[in-house]
Amino acid sequence: MVINTNIQAQTAASNLNSSQAMLSRSLARLSSGSKIVNPSDDAAGLAVSSRLDAQTRRLDAAKSNVGNAISFTQVQDGYLKKIAGAFDRMSELAILAQDDTKSNADRGLYDAEFQQISSYITNTANKDFNGVSLFSNAAISVTVDSDGNTFSMNGVDLGAATYTSATAANVATKVGASAALSVVKAAITQLATDRATIGAYQSRMQFTSEQLTVSKENLTAAASRIKDVDIAEESTQYARYQILVNSGTAMLAQANQLPQSVLKLLQ
Repeated sequence: MVINTNIQAQTAASNLNSSQAMLSRSLARLSSGSKIVNPSDDAAGLAVSSRLDAQTRRLDAAKSNVGNAISFTQVQDGYLKKIAGAFDRMSELAILAQDDTKSNADRGLYDAEFQQISSYITNTANKDFNGVSLFSNAAISVTVDSDGNTFSMNGVDLGAATYTSATAANVATKVGASAALSVVKAAITQLATDRATIGAYQSRMQFTSEQLTVSKENLTAAASRIKDVDIAEESTQYARYQILVNSGTAMLAQANQLPQSVLKLLQ
């Protein structure tokens, strides 16, 4: 028996300190919901989960860009739908103006409506979406993933010759009406092609948006498996460490009492 060094108490204290450290870590995990409270808990896991979180944020941004592009094309098509109706009416007026039973005065009345519709189409060509021209020959780039890759949507140019030829026509005479019908029919054909192209872009972007959503879900799940704590499992560990701390405290108290038995040898 020795008095100066209480080996049993030191061992008990060491075990108690270890249990308290584990209890503290378990408590931090349960209170934060994360397995990685400190970088030392899982250095590699922290690095991977940080990259996954950043990629998820970029996917959100890309999805926002795609959504804006879809809105852009929807506004485009909303105008083009009305322009299609305008060209339909212009072609109707061109046919009416070719009637031999009509006088040039009658054709002048048809032409007045024809010119007003033409002016409407010309004015629509200047519309914009958040400061970006809706109807120009400039392509629009759309971000499709977290790496910044893009695809381009060709512009719908209402200033193209096919359209301007139609809006510059007149039906004031029979000859003019015949010529107007020809260019208006060409504009209707071009408009149908442009609207079909916009529809194709919208379809692609809808699929892209859905893919971005799926990718985000999978990346979030992957990051969760790395950094999120399993509450059921950690609660079990917490209860174990709590018992070890309580028993360790009791045993340290008992170990501190052992040197007192030396007094019996000194009596």
